[in-house]
Amino acid sequence: MTKKKSSFEETKIPLQEIETNSSRRKFLTYAGLSTVLAAASCRKSVLEDVLDGKNPFHDQKDTVNLGSGDVGILNYAYALEQLEAAFYIMVSKNFYAGISSKEKIYLEDIRDHEIAHREFFKKVLGSSAIRALEVDFSTINFKSRESVLGTAKAFEDLGVSAYNGAGELLKSADNLLLAGKIVSVEARHAATLRDLIQYGSFADNTVVDQMGLDVFRKPPEVLQIASTYIKTKINANNLPTS
Repeated sequence: MTKKKSSFEETKIPLQEIETNSSRRKFLTYAGLSTVLAAASCRKSVLEDVLDGKNPFHDQKDTVNLGSGDVGILNYAYALEQLEAAFYIMVSKNFYAGISSKEKIYLEDIRDHEIAHREFFKKVLGSSAIRALEVDFSTINFKSRESVLGTAKAFEDLGVSAYNGAGELLKSADNLLLAGKIVSVEARHAATLRDLIQYGSFADNTVVDQMGLDVFRKPPEVLQIASTYIKTKINANNLPTS
Protein backbone atom coordinates (compact mmCIF):
# COMPACT_ATOMS: atom_id res chain seq x y z
CA MET A 1 0.00 0.00 0.00
CA THR A 2 1.43 3.34 -1.05
CA LYS A 3 2.13 5.80 1.74
CA LYS A 4 -0.22 8.81 1.61
CA LYS A 5 1.50 12.02 0.58
CA SER A 6 0.46 15.46 1.65
CA SER A 7 2.02 17.96 -0.72
CA PHE A 8 0.16 19.21 -3.76
CA GLU A 9 2.93 18.28 -6.13
CA GLU A 10 2.91 14.70 -4.86
CA THR A 11 -0.87 14.29 -5.10
CA LYS A 12 -1.42 16.17 -8.36
CA ILE A 13 -3.00 14.23 -11.22
CA PRO A 14 -1.03 14.70 -14.48
CA LEU A 15 -2.99 16.97 -16.75
CA GLN A 16 -2.74 14.56 -19.66
CA GLU A 17 -4.86 12.08 -17.71
CA ILE A 18 -7.86 14.39 -17.84
CA GLU A 19 -7.43 15.85 -21.33
CA THR A 20 -10.55 14.05 -22.50
CA ASN A 21 -12.82 15.82 -20.03
CA SER A 22 -14.92 18.23 -22.05
CA SER A 23 -15.65 20.63 -19.20
CA ARG A 24 -11.94 21.14 -18.56
CA ARG A 25 -11.21 21.72 -22.21
CA LYS A 26 -13.89 24.39 -22.36
CA PHE A 27 -12.42 26.17 -19.35
CA LEU A 28 -8.88 26.08 -20.72
CA THR A 29 -10.12 27.53 -23.98
CA TYR A 30 -11.12 30.82 -22.37
CA ALA A 31 -8.27 30.59 -19.87
CA GLY A 32 -5.73 30.57 -22.69
CA LEU A 33 -7.30 33.65 -24.23
CA SER A 34 -7.11 35.51 -20.92
CA THR A 35 -3.53 34.58 -20.03
CA VAL A 36 -1.75 37.32 -21.95
CA LEU A 37 -3.99 40.06 -20.54
CA ALA A 38 -3.74 38.97 -16.92
CA ALA A 39 -0.02 38.19 -17.05
CA ALA A 40 0.85 41.66 -18.31
CA SER A 41 -0.80 43.27 -15.29
CA CYS A 42 0.85 40.82 -12.88
CA ARG A 43 4.35 41.44 -14.16
CA LYS A 44 3.88 45.18 -13.96
CA SER A 45 3.01 44.89 -10.28
CA VAL A 46 6.04 42.68 -9.63
CA LEU A 47 8.30 45.22 -11.33
CA GLU A 48 6.87 47.98 -9.17
CA ASP A 49 7.65 45.97 -6.04
CA VAL A 50 11.23 45.38 -7.18
CA LEU A 51 11.73 49.07 -7.93
CA ASP A 52 10.46 49.84 -4.42
CA GLY A 53 13.14 47.57 -2.98
CA LYS A 54 10.69 44.79 -2.09
CA ASN A 55 10.87 41.11 -2.87
CA PRO A 56 7.42 39.72 -2.00
CA PHE A 57 8.35 36.24 -3.17
CA HIS A 58 11.37 35.75 -0.92
CA ASP A 59 9.83 33.18 1.41
CA GLN A 60 11.03 31.61 4.61
CA LYS A 61 11.24 27.83 4.58
CA ASP A 62 7.75 27.27 6.01
CA THR A 63 6.11 30.49 4.78
CA VAL A 64 4.90 31.92 1.49
CA ASN A 65 4.36 35.63 0.92
CA LEU A 66 1.47 36.37 -1.42
CA GLY A 67 2.92 39.71 -2.47
CA SER A 68 1.08 42.94 -3.14
CA GLY A 69 -1.26 44.53 -5.68
CA ASP A 70 -2.98 42.40 -8.28
CA VAL A 71 -0.19 39.82 -8.07
CA GLY A 72 -0.94 39.34 -4.40
CA ILE A 73 -4.66 38.89 -5.03
CA LEU A 74 -4.04 36.40 -7.83
CA ASN A 75 -1.65 34.48 -5.58
CA TYR A 76 -4.36 34.52 -2.92
CA ALA A 77 -6.79 32.96 -5.42
CA TYR A 78 -4.06 30.51 -6.49
CA ALA A 79 -3.62 29.37 -2.88
CA LEU A 80 -7.34 28.67 -2.55
CA GLU A 81 -7.43 26.81 -5.86
CA GLN A 82 -4.51 24.67 -4.70
CA LEU A 83 -6.48 23.76 -1.59
CA GLU A 84 -9.61 22.85 -3.52
CA ALA A 85 -7.75 20.87 -6.19
CA ALA A 86 -5.86 18.87 -3.56
CA PHE A 87 -9.09 18.04 -1.74
CA TYR A 88 -10.94 16.76 -4.80
CA ILE A 89 -7.90 14.76 -5.92
CA MET A 90 -7.94 13.01 -2.56
CA VAL A 91 -11.70 12.43 -2.81
CA SER A 92 -11.45 10.87 -6.28
CA LYS A 93 -8.55 8.60 -5.36
CA ASN A 94 -10.82 6.54 -3.14
CA PHE A 95 -14.49 7.50 -3.33
CA TYR A 96 -16.62 6.96 -0.25
CA ALA A 97 -18.68 3.77 -0.08
CA GLY A 98 -22.08 3.83 -1.71
CA ILE A 99 -21.36 6.82 -3.93
CA SER A 100 -23.91 7.15 -6.74
CA SER A 101 -22.86 7.41 -10.37
CA LYS A 102 -24.22 10.97 -10.46
CA GLU A 103 -22.21 12.02 -7.42
CA LYS A 104 -19.07 10.47 -8.86
CA ILE A 105 -19.48 12.31 -12.16
CA TYR A 106 -20.14 15.61 -10.39
CA LEU A 107 -17.13 15.27 -8.07
CA GLU A 108 -14.83 14.30 -10.95
CA ASP A 109 -16.02 17.28 -13.01
CA ILE A 110 -15.45 19.63 -10.07
CA ARG A 111 -12.01 18.10 -9.53
CA ASP A 112 -11.06 18.77 -13.13
CA HIS A 113 -12.32 22.36 -12.95
CA GLU A 114 -10.29 23.03 -9.81
CA ILE A 115 -7.15 21.52 -11.32
CA ALA A 116 -7.67 23.71 -14.39
CA HIS A 117 -8.10 26.79 -12.18
CA ARG A 118 -4.96 25.94 -10.23
CA GLU A 119 -2.85 25.39 -13.34
CA PHE A 120 -4.21 28.52 -14.97
CA PHE A 121 -3.17 30.76 -12.07
CA LYS A 122 0.22 29.08 -11.93
CA LYS A 123 0.77 29.81 -15.62
CA VAL A 124 -0.48 33.41 -15.44
CA LEU A 125 1.66 34.24 -12.41
CA GLY A 126 4.76 32.56 -13.81
CA SER A 127 7.83 33.24 -11.67
CA SER A 128 5.66 35.36 -9.35
CA ALA A 129 3.56 32.35 -8.29
CA ILE A 130 3.86 31.10 -4.74
CA ARG A 131 5.18 27.58 -4.38
CA ALA A 132 3.02 24.50 -3.93
CA LEU A 133 1.36 24.52 -0.53
CA GLU A 134 1.30 21.63 1.92
CA VAL A 135 -2.15 20.60 3.08
CA ASP A 136 -3.56 18.86 6.12
CA PHE A 137 -6.81 16.95 5.62
CA SER A 138 -6.51 14.92 8.82
CA THR A 139 -9.84 16.26 10.11
CA ILE A 140 -11.73 14.99 7.05
CA ASN A 141 -13.14 11.47 6.89
CA PHE A 142 -12.81 10.64 3.21
CA LYS A 143 -14.74 7.39 3.73
CA SER A 144 -17.84 9.30 4.83
CA ARG A 145 -20.28 10.83 2.34
CA GLU A 146 -21.41 13.34 4.94
CA SER A 147 -17.84 14.44 5.69
CA VAL A 148 -16.77 14.68 2.04
CA LEU A 149 -19.83 16.52 0.74
CA GLY A 150 -19.99 18.76 3.80
CA THR A 151 -16.34 19.75 3.38
CA ALA A 152 -16.77 20.23 -0.36
CA LYS A 153 -19.75 22.54 0.24
CA ALA A 154 -17.76 24.51 2.83
CA PHE A 155 -14.81 24.90 0.45
CA GLU A 156 -16.99 26.03 -2.45
CA ASP A 157 -19.00 28.48 -0.31
CA LEU A 158 -15.72 29.84 1.05
CA GLY A 159 -14.29 30.18 -2.46
CA VAL A 160 -17.31 32.10 -3.75
CA SER A 161 -17.21 34.49 -0.79
CA ALA A 162 -13.45 34.91 -1.23
CA TYR A 163 -13.70 35.92 -4.89
CA ASN A 164 -16.60 38.24 -4.07
CA GLY A 165 -14.56 39.93 -1.36
CA ALA A 166 -11.38 40.21 -3.40
CA GLY A 167 -12.94 41.58 -6.59
CA GLU A 168 -12.92 45.19 -5.45
CA LEU A 169 -9.23 44.91 -4.54
CA LEU A 170 -8.16 44.23 -8.12
CA LYS A 171 -6.96 47.23 -10.13
CA SER A 172 -6.85 45.61 -13.56
CA ALA A 173 -10.16 45.29 -15.37
CA ASP A 174 -8.77 42.23 -17.16
CA ASN A 175 -8.02 40.52 -13.85
CA LEU A 176 -11.46 41.43 -12.51
CA LEU A 177 -13.04 39.85 -15.60
CA LEU A 178 -10.96 36.73 -15.04
CA ALA A 179 -12.05 36.51 -11.39
CA GLY A 180 -15.66 36.95 -12.45
CA LYS A 181 -15.44 34.04 -14.86
CA ILE A 182 -13.94 31.76 -12.22
CA VAL A 183 -16.26 32.72 -9.35
CA SER A 184 -19.26 31.89 -11.54
CA VAL A 185 -17.91 28.36 -11.94
CA GLU A 186 -17.26 28.09 -8.20
CA ALA A 187 -20.86 29.16 -7.56
CA ARG A 188 -22.11 26.40 -9.87
CA HIS A 189 -20.08 23.93 -7.81
CA ALA A 190 -21.49 25.26 -4.55
CA ALA A 191 -25.09 25.05 -5.78
CA THR A 192 -24.62 21.50 -7.06
CA LEU A 193 -23.07 20.26 -3.83
CA ARG A 194 -25.72 21.95 -1.71
CA ASP A 195 -28.47 20.20 -3.66
CA LEU A 196 -26.71 16.84 -3.31
CA ILE A 197 -26.77 17.29 0.46
CA GLN A 198 -30.25 18.81 0.74
CA TYR A 199 -32.33 19.41 -2.36
CA GLY A 200 -33.42 23.02 -2.73
CA SER A 201 -30.68 24.48 -0.53
CA PHE A 202 -28.63 25.71 -3.51
CA ALA A 203 -29.11 29.38 -2.58
CA ASP A 204 -30.42 29.52 0.98
CA ASN A 205 -30.13 32.46 3.36
CA THR A 206 -26.76 31.34 4.70
CA VAL A 207 -25.08 32.36 1.43
CA VAL A 208 -27.55 34.79 -0.20
CA ASP A 209 -28.83 37.89 1.61
CA GLN A 210 -32.27 39.57 1.43
CA MET A 211 -31.10 41.64 -1.55
CA GLY A 212 -30.37 38.44 -3.48
CA LEU A 213 -26.61 39.01 -3.22
CA ASP A 214 -23.93 36.46 -2.38
CA VAL A 215 -22.03 36.86 0.86
CA PHE A 216 -18.42 38.03 0.71
CA ARG A 217 -15.35 37.67 2.90
CA LYS A 218 -12.10 39.62 2.95
CA PRO A 219 -8.75 37.78 2.61
CA PRO A 220 -7.82 37.75 6.34
CA GLU A 221 -11.08 36.01 7.27
CA VAL A 222 -10.86 33.55 4.39
CA LEU A 223 -7.25 32.62 5.12
CA GLN A 224 -8.03 32.15 8.79
CA ILE A 225 -10.78 29.65 7.90
CA ALA A 226 -8.60 27.91 5.31
CA SER A 227 -5.63 27.66 7.70
CA THR A 228 -7.24 24.59 9.28
CA TYR A 229 -6.35 22.69 6.12
CA ILE A 230 -3.13 24.42 5.02
CA LYS A 231 0.13 23.57 6.81
CA THR A 232 2.22 26.14 4.96
CA LYS A 233 2.09 29.54 6.64
CA ILE A 234 0.74 32.28 4.38
CA ASN A 235 1.85 35.88 4.74
CA ALA A 236 -0.89 38.13 3.38
CA ASN A 237 0.32 41.34 5.05
CA ASN A 238 1.05 43.09 1.75
CA LEU A 239 -2.32 42.46 0.13
CA PRO A 240 -4.34 45.57 -0.75
CA THR A 241 -7.19 46.42 1.61
CA SER A 242 -9.15 48.83 -0.56
